[in-house]
Amino acid sequence: MTSRSKGWVVGRVAGAPVLVTPSWFLGAAVLTVVFAPTASRFAPGLATGGVLVVAFSFVLLLFVSVFLHEVAHALVARARGQRVTELAVTLWGGHTAYSGAAGRPLDGALIAVVGPLTNLVLAAGMWGLFLLQPVMSLPTMLLMAGAFANAFVGLFNLLPGLPLDGGQILESLVWGATGSRTRGTVAAGWIGRVVAVGVVGWALLWPLWHGLAPSWVDVAVAALIGAFLWSGAGEAIKGARRREELGSLRVRTLAVPAVTVSTATTVAALPETVAARPGAVVVVVGTAGEPVGWVDPSAASAVPADQAGTTPVEAVVVPFPPGSALDAGLTGTDLLQRVARTSAGARVLPVVEGGTVTGVLDVARVAAALRR
Repeated sequence: MTSRSKGWVVGRVAGAPVLVTPSWFLGAAVLTVVFAPTASRFAPGLATGGVLVVAFSFVLLLFVSVFLHEVAHALVARARGQRVTELAVTLWGGHTAYSGAAGRPLDGALIAVVGPLTNLVLAAGMWGLFLLQPVMSLPTMLLMAGAFANAFVGLFNLLPGLPLDGGQILESLVWGATGSRTRGTVAAGWIGRVVAVGVVGWALLWPLWHGLAPSWVDVAVAALIGAFLWSGAGEAIKGARRREELGSLRVRTLAVPAVTVSTATTVAALPETVAARPGAVVVVVGTAGEPVGWVDPSAASAVPADQAGTTPVEAVVVPFPPGSALDAGLTGTDLLQRVARTSAGARVLPVVEGGTVTGVLDVARVAAALRR
């Protein structure tokens, strides 16, 4: 189950809640203060309160643009078969979460690219409206600022390194070229680290190149962004390696063989059935061969010998949850997601291949394999 971000639900998009997180208020306050000097230069006669209102209006415009960026991600993700779980507005702008992973390189590339493209379209629209204005006014200034902000957000997100959208596009390209998503993620993650270092280096070296002293504010902001990018890139690399390790989880290797009996079988017939296949778990199947449950050996042995011949096997069966059968070919995250969706807390699940029960999977064995 995917944990939801903490915050206030303000609406729904693509079937998912839209959340405003507490960190957004901190980000809005900081950006308002940062933008206030620029606003005062465009409106020198404006009082301090008016300047802050103008600065906050720009911040709202910026976050609306980021929100539309996330809406684009959400809509395309849903169109590509993903279930969107949340859209969150955060300190860093926002994020879109959806269940599962892109099944094909094209899916990941399309979901990633629409966000920056949305910002670039907004930038072009705002710039066009700005050029149509006859005089420079506060609304005109906001249009210009919005155009530049959207252009920056769009172009910055297209940089080819995770966790940026451009990194996801690069991941998809390498994935498509090599057939390995892990290689794509690791490559985009390392380039994301280069981008993180480059952001800090740009804040330090660009002013020096022009004979100026670096601004401590610019360096501090660049360091925060760089730290965010470095951390995100590192988590992406770790996630790729975990995903590769999860790929080694296979139902066939974890399952215990099963021998099937019908519901008409009595407890007295079980010892002969077990002796024919030592180590196998006895699974009771219905008339159509569907798994009903597995025989609890301790319950079966507790039936008195004089009653075993008349006690139906169903009396000592632990039922399987409805729809919990696992395909023998399931691996990795697909296996984990299937178990999470259908196990309903059961310890043992049936394994089927070609419509026939071939074994059972003890969930504890999956947990042990994950710990290893």
